[in-house]
Amino acid sequence: MAEAYIVGAVRTPVGTKKGALKDVHPADLGAHVLKELVDRTGVDPAAVEDVIMGCVMQVGPQTLDIARTAWLSAGLPESVPGVTIDRQCGSSQQAVHFAAQGVLSGTQDLVVAAGVEQMTKVPMGSSLVAGMEFPFGEGWGERYGQQEITQFRGAQLMVEKWGLTREDLEKFALESHRRAAKAIEAGYFDREIAPIAGLSKDEGARPDTTLEKMAGLNPLREGWALTAAVASQISIGASALLIASEDAVRRHNLTPRARIHTLAVCGSDPVYMLTGPIPATEKALAKSNLKIDDIDVFEVNEAFAPVPIAWARDTGASLEKTNPNGGAIALGHPLGATGGILMTKMLHELERTGGRYGLQTMCEGGGQANATIIERV
Repeated sequence: MAEAYIVGAVRTPVGTKKGALKDVHPADLGAHVLKELVDRTGVDPAAVEDVIMGCVMQVGPQTLDIARTAWLSAGLPESVPGVTIDRQCGSSQQAVHFAAQGVLSGTQDLVVAAGVEQMTKVPMGSSLVAGMEFPFGEGWGERYGQQEITQFRGAQLMVEKWGLTREDLEKFALESHRRAAKAIEAGYFDREIAPIAGLSKDEGARPDTTLEKMAGLNPLREGWALTAAVASQISIGASALLIASEDAVRRHNLTPRARIHTLAVCGSDPVYMLTGPIPATEKALAKSNLKIDDIDVFEVNEAFAPVPIAWARDTGASLEKTNPNGGAIALGHPLGATGGILMTKMLHELERTGGRYGLQTMCEGGGQANATIIERV
């Protein structure tokens, strides 16, 4: 049976909206991790068969197939193609899936899965061009009516459905910052980060934040529990992983670090939008014949605090093993890059702790979610 291995995983530090990476072109961000991936693995870049890059806001400097642009910007061989994909926030996790599927099918041996998002130069919502029609047409309206469809309302609907309080959300957010600050201080991320523009550490963590400071923030809307403190940060970053077949591992003298154990993707209610990680996790576990307690590390994207809280309640997963080094509330969420960033973090945490299985999942626009289980080797 064919296997697909992760043989390299690298990311930039995640920069804040006004931080050290605010002026870096997104193609150069992507180029940086692609070149670093090639250098760290020692692979012949001409042997790479495709570069699959996630990017959500494909507008302006992130248009014209940034996967291809980034590869060429890195000075890498012109013979290698690239394709840019959009599964919303799960774009680079889906890039890992597509890369692994190419290898598992036997049609490819070496594929790069990557992601990039520059949320200062290309803000969230940039693809909703003024004067153009909204993406929901008549069919959508007939099915879901004219109700508001946004991630913010979806998060608030989760708060109400799972009976969460503002205090629940803020305690979770505080713990995310605490874990992130501890991990940064201890150097847990140093091996996985490729410094750029003088930045070598993630910028978003706030070790000095408190529940009292969070309590002073206004809610996103009157009567809501959500504030900026319990949402992921606007960020900048890039990630890249090299996926290889067994044959490629032998031929190119590569070192497998984890095997892709299980891949799952599912749809969920697009109005709630953010609940997909729950059925995606259940689907992945069912396919893998593993139980929730078999997993050593979970990475569940903290788009908003209610997402991982509700996910843990419904799946029975331990929050102690979930985002052990902080999540997007503290470290940021550069949309199309986040899937690869979480995978890179999870791989390195398994290696650091000696764990065997890691499960990653994240909510995605349109009511979708990917779930990926990897096994350290």
